Amino acid sequence: MTRKTLLAAAAGLAFALPAAAQTAQSRFDAEATQEIESIVHQYLVEHPEVLLEALDSLEAKRATEQMASQKTAIEEHGAELFASPEGTVLGNPEGDVTLVEFFDYNCGYCKQAQADMDALLAADPNIRFVLKEIPVLGPQSLAASRVSLAVREVAPDRYAEFHRTLLGSRGVADEAVALGVAEDLGIETAALRAAMDSPAVAEALAESNELAEGLAINGTPTYVVADGILAGAVGKDALAAGIANVRECGSTAC
Repeated sequence: MTRKTLLAAAAGLAFALPAAAQTAQSRFDAEATQEIESIVHQYLVEHPEVLLEALDSLEAKRATEQMASQKTAIEEHGAELFASPEGTVLGNPEGDVTLVEFFDYNCGYCKQAQADMDALLAADPNIRFVLKEIPVLGPQSLAASRVSLAVREVAPDRYAEFHRTLLGSRGVADEAVALGVAEDLGIETAALRAAMDSPAVAEALAESNELAEGLAINGTPTYVVADGILAGAVGKDALAAGIANVRECGSTAC
């Protein structure tokens, strides 16, 4: 076997998938296979940048596939995703761009990101901001969300103020803290407790959790703008750029 042939086989073994590598390996005897493996090893030792290039290519491929999958999921769940009960949309209910945020009341990054939301709404009167509660940080978060969604049912006109106050509070947000915030806003605790156990609250939590699962969202905050998902506290500028792109070309990324 010539060295040229061995080099060609080595290249195939270096970059092929495991199954393909096994197929190629079966074409050579043990001695040739060992020589091929030696060439591959030596080449990678001498040119480690090839591995970085391969990893970068893999990451780019996965990112492209994920974006395509998320776009499909957004299209499938759009009706529920961009909807919100009357009176509970922050910003302009008739805004030309809808920004959806998945959040948890005990998420530190969500607390930091509240300033981004307020800055966006103050600077742009045409944003429709929809909040989706996914209490992923345990029982205390779940309890706080049940109170929050009860506020949304009982006093939707106070929901935005309640949300800002509870998310901006220090310490752990739980049922007692959330009820205290609502009481300070003049919302009757008895009415909230009744609503907390209502099918509407249970259905709202289930819907948000199902949406998050369908969109492969597993952390907070996560934003959905048109056909794109922005994960993490990305900041006001990144959110504003996504909104500007939607207005320009109808997509988060033009």
